[in-house]
Amino acid sequence: MGISHHSAPVSLLERISLDAAAADALTEVLLAGEHIDEVALLATCNRLEVYAEVSAFHGAVAHIGEAVSHATGVDRDELNPVFYVHYEDRAIAHVFSVACGLDAMAVGEAQILGQIRDALARGQASGAVGHELNLLLQHALRVGKKAHSDTELDRYGSSLVGTGLDRSEQHVGPITGASVLVVGAGAMSSLVATTAARRGAASLAVVNRTPERSTRLAAATGATALAWDDLPDALAEADIVVSCTGAMGHVLDVATVYAAMSRRPHRPLAFVDLALPRDIEPEVAELPGCAVSALEDLGRELKEASIGGETLRQVEDLVVAEVATFLVSRRQEAVGPAVAALRQHAASVVRSEMARLDARAPDMDPVVRAEVKLAVHRVVEKLLHTPTVRVKELTARGRGVEGGYADALRELFDLDHAHVSVVTRPPKRGGAGDLS
Repeated sequence: MGISHHSAPVSLLERISLDAAAADALTEVLLAGEHIDEVALLATCNRLEVYAEVSAFHGAVAHIGEAVSHATGVDRDELNPVFYVHYEDRAIAHVFSVACGLDAMAVGEAQILGQIRDALARGQASGAVGHELNLLLQHALRVGKKAHSDTELDRYGSSLVGTGLDRSEQHVGPITGASVLVVGAGAMSSLVATTAARRGAASLAVVNRTPERSTRLAAATGATALAWDDLPDALAEADIVVSCTGAMGHVLDVATVYAAMSRRPHRPLAFVDLALPRDIEPEVAELPGCAVSALEDLGRELKEASIGGETLRQVEDLVVAEVATFLVSRRQEAVGPAVAALRQHAASVVRSEMARLDARAPDMDPVVRAEVKLAVHRVVEKLLHTPTVRVKELTARGRGVEGGYADALRELFDLDHAHVSVVTRPPKRGGAGDLS
């Protein structure tokens, strides 16, 4: 289940934005639902998605909707029109598409891979992500990497950062002669600083509320780390300001920017706001000499630069193929214990018959006994060969478990009903990632 820039207006996306503490709290509430076994929360600047392994579809959907509404303070009636829900193979296809960047504002942007990796790591650390979602998200990361390495997707993956800097250059001139100020020191800010340095910014500075983080980012990118109290002076010196903090209110308001502009008459100042909720008060764009590129502006511009049709087809085909591969691997994992149970039963029968033979012929020549045992094993292997091959074939066609293989094993080989039911039970409805 999720909400993204495709389904919701930016104002609503701002209202459902969650900081790290709120995201962790929401995860705990989701896990408390009686129908939810595992949860991974993907909360980025342009999406809020819940991936869950559930035991009851409708009950889980209702609980997720209520939990998101309560966590964001947005009424459920307002959220319902922009919620989207995927399950089973559609959920798997969705997360694979997200990992490839097909659902990003900038189609093909690779930053989403880092965000999925972070979501997985947080889920693993908290215990919210278990076996099923771990397999799903690990596979999604591999699919995303493959899309970038095996196709020309990167050619079309103009980033929000790159587009924002391009727009800024139109207002203040080439970045090679500009002073760039980065507000924030998170993952997006790191990308901003790296991109600005690579483009040859005349000077680069980083300001953040936590000095240690700004110092680390500055050291990695050749920038100057500034204290948070230096922000007014830094604004007065900068030509381009890119802000992406996790603040829930405006970091740069009209009064602060107006004061900075009064110290630099006739010098334009370009802002790029990559945060949700916004870091920069919208009215800043009305100040003389100021230009603001907000997230929705960049999104509209990136939409116009559509990805090449052939590349898009290749990535979509890759997603379809990987969904099939993932489903087959999950089915094989589900029926593997059934084959193991059958072989355990066969081994038990061999041991029992050999023990009976020993009791009846205690003086049998050891060499003869070894030959008899080997012959029995060969007979058993030949008898088990066809069922083993057949279950693999059925699994590949999606019929290994769903086709009643457990019941067939129990009836044909007189296996213990309770044991076979346990080792051959299929994944819960939806397999890995019932909702997204």
